[in-house]
Amino acid sequence: MSETAYDLVIIGGGPGGYVAAIRAGQLGLKTACVEMRGRLGGTCLNVGCIPSKALLQSSHLYEEATSHLAAHGIGVAAPALDLGVMLARKDKVVDDLTRGIEFLFRKNKVDYIKGRGRIAGPGRIEVALEAGGNQSLTAKSICIATGSESSPLPGIPVDEKRIVTSTGALSLNPVPGHLIVIGAGYIGLEMGSVWRRLGSKVTVVEYLDRILPGMDGEIAKQFQRLLQKQGFEFHLGQKVTGAAAGADGVTLTMAPAAGGEATTIQADVVLLCVGRRAFTEGLGLETVGVAKDERGRVKTNGHFATNVPGIYAIGDVIAGPMLAHKAEEEGVALAEILAGQAGHVNYETVPGVVYTHPEVATVGKTEEELKAAGIAYKVGKFPMTANSRARCAGDTDGLVKIIADAKTDRLLGCHIIAAEAGTMIHEAVMAMEFQASAEDVARSFHAHPTLNEAVKEAALAVDGRAIHI
Repeated sequence: MSETAYDLVIIGGGPGGYVAAIRAGQLGLKTACVEMRGRLGGTCLNVGCIPSKALLQSSHLYEEATSHLAAHGIGVAAPALDLGVMLARKDKVVDDLTRGIEFLFRKNKVDYIKGRGRIAGPGRIEVALEAGGNQSLTAKSICIATGSESSPLPGIPVDEKRIVTSTGALSLNPVPGHLIVIGAGYIGLEMGSVWRRLGSKVTVVEYLDRILPGMDGEIAKQFQRLLQKQGFEFHLGQKVTGAAAGADGVTLTMAPAAGGEATTIQADVVLLCVGRRAFTEGLGLETVGVAKDERGRVKTNGHFATNVPGIYAIGDVIAGPMLAHKAEEEGVALAEILAGQAGHVNYETVPGVVYTHPEVATVGKTEEELKAAGIAYKVGKFPMTANSRARCAGDTDGLVKIIADAKTDRLLGCHIIAAEAGTMIHEAVMAMEFQASAEDVARSFHAHPTLNEAVKEAALAVDGRAIHI
């Protein structure tokens, strides 16, 4: 058994792990990244963010061709869906990006070790190699970056054929006639959008009495209405108690969360999307005594350190939003800390985006959070129907909502529904990072005509002086 010494060994090659490895390599640390999947990029690149966005883009173009081009004076023959080609394109996008990360590892002198890593003791990692055999590593520092996995639900036996997680939902073929989505969060609504555009009837079942838990309530309600206009059907306040798969489909059983009589729904496919949980299985954490919280996440201090000296953790495996960009920033910060710099992550400015059409994007506090904290605030809103660029594009659904401190005018939150909300939100992220006020945003130039003028107008509306409404 060979043994190699490193400054840093990262277990997990997802967005947090591979970015930490690249940054550590840039800073001159001898670094290795251990990944058991056999491909870098983690859930995000292989079976999450990237393949789902590829399908969202392809399905959006299909729907544009079938339903919306005529309004622009473009006549086309009835488009034919070649689902095999669409799925193959998605896979190629993933393959290309995965190889790109391997190139970046070589460029930054990061050793890529394919296999399952386990902490065997202080500063020691044992890897069961994908190619067979074992390799022992020693490291001054170890980083746990193993991400998360889909959370199970009692009574819902996943087979990734009839009852699927987000992984199976990326490869459905043929298009299901009726898709039931359990869970009205980001992932469920995105994947529901893909298959609705391609022809599925989509029914969403959610335990809570609202969609998008944690998002601003007003934004969530308006977004639900838009999805219903698109054909989504919602059953809110419902507890799913079972799902039985047969040769011809799935029978799903649900009952009111507050109590009541159970009902059943028939579907071709059921998609289980009730959240994700930290992946810590088989890492040897118990061997060295790494502490976990009540939800099974690795406990860390403010600088990603666990209770065991020399062992750190980042990304979905620790507390905080399970978002790729959050993990990436933590990876950069940890590498810089280990190199003697002052790495830092500002969790107040982590944006979240639902990549449907229109998109939904959010950063900072919601009205509900500010009310609960007793913080006085002001709100400015501007509808996309009054934005000239949105009119030109024919995408006028949605609004921009800005929340500012009632006393200081500091920007506290921004929530957007718009065709390109995921791009627009970063103006607010940057403003909040520099502790700007709503007045600062309102006084800044915004080119005309652009969708971001709606952000300026919402900032003006905080002071009751929006121009175009």
